[in-house]
Amino acid sequence: MAKGFWKSGHPPTLIMAFLYFDMSFMVWMINAAMAPFISQELNLTAPQKGLMLSIPVFAGALLRIPLGLLAEIIGRKTAALIGLAITIAAMFYGFTFVSSYYEVLFMGGLLGVAGASFAVALPLGAGWFPPQHQGLAMGIAGAGNSGTIFAGLLAPPLAMMYGWNTVYGFFAIPIIIVFILMWILAKEPPDKMESKNVGHYLKVLGEKDIWVFNLLYWVTFGGFVGFASFIPTFMADQYGVSKVSAGQFMILIGFTASAVRVIGGYFADRFGGIRALSGIYIIIMIGALAASLLPHMYLLLIFLFIMAAGMGAGNGSVFQLLPLRFPHAKALTSGIVGEFGSLGGAFIPMVMVYSMQSTGNYSMGFMIYGVTAIVALFILVTVQRKWTTSWVGKGGKALISEAPSKLNKPHYTPSS
Repeated sequence: MAKGFWKSGHPPTLIMAFLYFDMSFMVWMINAAMAPFISQELNLTAPQKGLMLSIPVFAGALLRIPLGLLAEIIGRKTAALIGLAITIAAMFYGFTFVSSYYEVLFMGGLLGVAGASFAVALPLGAGWFPPQHQGLAMGIAGAGNSGTIFAGLLAPPLAMMYGWNTVYGFFAIPIIIVFILMWILAKEPPDKMESKNVGHYLKVLGEKDIWVFNLLYWVTFGGFVGFASFIPTFMADQYGVSKVSAGQFMILIGFTASAVRVIGGYFADRFGGIRALSGIYIIIMIGALAASLLPHMYLLLIFLFIMAAGMGAGNGSVFQLLPLRFPHAKALTSGIVGEFGSLGGAFIPMVMVYSMQSTGNYSMGFMIYGVTAIVALFILVTVQRKWTTSWVGKGGKALISEAPSKLNKPHYTPSS
């Protein structure tokens, strides 16, 4: 399987797509990893913490559709290079100028460019691979979620030693390296269709299925981004751990979800994305409701691990199905679905802050998230029969028995 997979596409581009997303995700999570330091120095209230953590996520969400559209028009590699260049400039801005709460909020908006990288990285890497390998290719590119690990591992100790502003400067270095490598090694995928105008591509928003994917990804990727960004604040406030340790708890969410995302994509390819997601939402629900009990910290880590595994596998499974449904607008649909997933991530900090203000702890926030997993499962069961009798095989497996031009109908294709 592995040999055939790598020969079916262009490995250097897939690897660069992974690194682009990985380093961008690291930068996107930098304020979350340093939140205990920033909050203490600026003496932030609970609502201020929630807003500080939500703005990078909101900004990343809002920029994903424009960046995905840009990638469809000018090419995915070029769009990736533009995103990296803006991120480098943002890091130097943070290192040089950011020192107040409102400047931190503005910096959070700039970090949204890094968060929007998702809309380009996944179709850039997976665009070289055939339908039967889309889940694994998307999973490998999407494993750039592991950037959360580097944010949690490096940002807190660097902030402790040099001050949190200086961390922005340190994080600019790997972004510059990835920019250079992307320029040299990556190639534009061959599946790009003739560029259409904005109106043609935005017609995809009128497709009912895109909104189903939005809701499914709201739970998986939204949960991942939301809890990864909020976990340092949660551990510091609820369990009283040190600022450095609180930031490094991001590693649990980041590593688990990123590693399992690839597995989720592989199993979705093998057994079907619908089958995989059905079990995944049950796993997420169990983990979230168990975590809502706020047990001993070590037991809590087990429940967070279960949640993160479900989120990561769910991310891979959703993106096994998405390119099968919209094969000719991969970058744009990735941006749309990624945007709504990110909005789910912005929802998590606000719900957790509301829970703390209303009840004095974060239990209700976990319970609300568990309920969203139940809703997603219900939606998936509702659309399953229609999907498997129109554009995807039994259980959500790719149809590979026909010629590529006839596969997976009906598809969204912009009209001429």
